[in-house]
Amino acid sequence: MSGHSKWATIKRKKGALDAKRGKIFTRLIREITIAARQAGGDPDGNPRLRLAIDNAKSANMPADNIDRAIKKATGELEGSQISELTYEGYGPGGVALLIEVATDNKNRTVAEIRHIFSRGLGNMGETGSVAWMFERKGIITLKRDGKSEDDLMEIVLDAGADDLTTEEDFFEVTTTLENFETVRKKILDNKLIVENASLQWIAKNSVPIKGDEAEKLMKLIEALEESDDVQNVFSNADFIE
Repeated sequence: MSGHSKWATIKRKKGALDAKRGKIFTRLIREITIAARQAGGDPDGNPRLRLAIDNAKSANMPADNIDRAIKKATGELEGSQISELTYEGYGPGGVALLIEVATDNKNRTVAEIRHIFSRGLGNMGETGSVAWMFERKGIITLKRDGKSEDDLMEIVLDAGADDLTTEEDFFEVTTTLENFETVRKKILDNKLIVENASLQWIAKNSVPIKGDEAEKLMKLIEALEESDDVQNVFSNADFIE
């Protein structure tokens, strides 16, 4: 079950960089807001909100920020309407890209995403043009902290995980949507520290990319992620050294 994924390492490093920039707080607040608006402000009855709150706490977000986001979503405080959208397209090397956004102005956001694609030598696609290349999975990242792969594998397999990838300083657990919360709870019950847990679009098959095209693709992905409205960018790229 173990293996190596350069993209997993890149995403984790980029996530740490985003945290330093402070952008992760904006993303988490929007996720909390959307989750609370969709299914109510009680995390006990709203798994998506519970996950968003746990991720916010892991990022050391103050409790007041979390409470304020929930109250804005439920109407207790005034706040703007946030819409959740997905855009699709192709980057350099024919790599497929799925972009999740949360925005209070759809026209502004789609114009910005289209401009970023054009500037980054990519093409924005129609709805459904690349989504079929991906499947929704749960991804849970844990710091290794001296823990063995065998010990963690026993825990996550017993809980119903699909896969465990071992990297130099972290583990990445993959689950189905149905088993995601069960596996996450099992990990927490075993006093393991979850660095991040989220639902992601995972490519069914990857496209190898290297050299100049890989550099151009990374610049496009970084430009998309720097957009204020972008929550996540998913790719089917297999970056080759």
